[in-house]
Amino acid sequence: MPFLVLLLIAAVVVFLVRRGRIGPPPWIAASHGGFGPGRFGAMSPEFEARKVLATRFANGEISPEEFLERAAALNWTPGVDHRPEPGKKA
Repeated sequence: MPFLVLLLIAAVVVFLVRRGRIGPPPWIAASHGGFGPGRFGAMSPEFEARKVLATRFANGEISPEEFLERAAALNWTPGVDHRPEPGKKA
């Protein structure tokens, strides 16, 4: 009986991870490069840079011209999401 309970708990955890409801433990995310694009939806360094740039622009810290210049340096077209959709192969 205890074996069946453990098996049920493991099945629920696997189901939730596969559906994206919960992420990996921190030690697994760190072993995969921290913020690399991957199975667990972690963000790449490029995405983080775009997010910081957009935040600085939204806060008025940089001008529109500077924003577009820096976005071009990141090979980024603002308003276009270059990340693959979860569950789809690139």
